Amino acid sequence: MEARAQVTNVRISPRKVKIVLDLIRNKPVDLAIAIVENTRKSACEPIAKLLKSAVANAENNFSMDKNNLVVSECYVCPGMILKRIRPAAKGAAHRIDKRTSHITVVLKEMD
Repeated sequence: MEARAQVTNVRISPRKVKIVLDLIRNKPVDLAIAIVENTRKSACEPIAKLLKSAVANAENNFSMDKNNLVVSECYVCPGMILKRIRPAAKGAAHRIDKRTSHITVVLKEMD
């Protein structure tokens, strides 16, 4: 049995989110939350909220024990790209892509 939580269209590049997700994969939930709260990356705030949401889903929906939960899967997929332009030399315009992310965390109980 597994509990999952997902957040979509977070205004952070998937490349930046992946760095933090690699730190918490296959770790106990308590340790994962501690790692996220003590890491200085912009992706840590939405990931911390997502972890707490996944723990709440596990406790309330599946009656899992919070102390036995492990982050079994966590991944990020690219979301929509907001396309903006910036003036450039000689009347040209350069495009700036503002990337978004869909983040998913899956928790399982240890045996």
